[in-house]
Amino acid sequence: MSILLAIQGWDSADWAERFARLAAGREIRVWPDAAAPDGVRYAVCWHPPAGLLAQLPDLEVMFSLGAGADAMLADRDLPDVPLVRIVDPSLTSRMTEWVVLQVLMHHRLQRAYDVQQHDKVWKGLVQPAADAVGVGIMGLGVLGTDAAEKLNILGFDVAGWSRSPKQIPGVACFHGNAGLGPFLARTDILVVLLPLTPDTANMIDYDLLANLRRTNHMGGAALVNAGRGRLQAEEDILRALADGILAGATLDVFHEEPLPPDSPFWTHPKVTVTPHVAADSDPDYLCAYVLRQIENYESGRGLENVVDRVLGY
Repeated sequence: MSILLAIQGWDSADWAERFARLAAGREIRVWPDAAAPDGVRYAVCWHPPAGLLAQLPDLEVMFSLGAGADAMLADRDLPDVPLVRIVDPSLTSRMTEWVVLQVLMHHRLQRAYDVQQHDKVWKGLVQPAADAVGVGIMGLGVLGTDAAEKLNILGFDVAGWSRSPKQIPGVACFHGNAGLGPFLARTDILVVLLPLTPDTANMIDYDLLANLRRTNHMGGAALVNAGRGRLQAEEDILRALADGILAGATLDVFHEEPLPPDSPFWTHPKVTVTPHVAADSDPDYLCAYVLRQIENYESGRGLENVVDRVLGY
């Protein structure tokens, strides 16, 4: 009944300590130090090496330590066993906090006021009420729905777009290719919370951004992305900023992470960078979630939040 922790980019020792503390009686193995393949029934992963999981002959369930599973699905040798993603109420709340913070920052022109403070300029800027500002959320899963509901409470004119039809009280919902154009045309601040799939990779490109509404108090549209870095065509974002299509952008995710020191996003005057922290979860909660799923599985109650490999989430 061994659990293998295959974790890159985070402190494996810290995760091993947590699992050992919460999973008394279970053997915890840590890749690459103690990764003997036989007997591993469960793999708990964050960006595991490609091909590693295919080497586990007794593997029954894989767990991705995140809301998305795209990094694992990119492994062409991924075993044909259930892949479970994290659904964490605290993750949802933290993501909504971050989204609301960034939307308000763009709407209330905080970056412009920061410049004025630096230059010791005392000048009020035009700021309409929230109901005059169209906020569009791409991706209406658990995270997107919660953010849409909270922004609606604040009074923004909120719309959402998803691949399939959705209904959210107080939110104008669009879907599919036919709904994308009308959705973008009414959006001043675009919030991206899409899953990464073959269909959504590089979806946030110049042509899409050019369809956003630009006649607003911000002097152009604003982009907020906390979905996945591969959703955005990064050179296109820089071009849209240079051309005035975008008045500003807040990016929490990037193609390459950590963001390289020579990236122009670091010093761009219209860009706010955060280091993939929009929805950090409580590690103890994640461990307890995985162990609860294992207990349910072993007792015959089944697994929750199993990834649909066709859809990619």
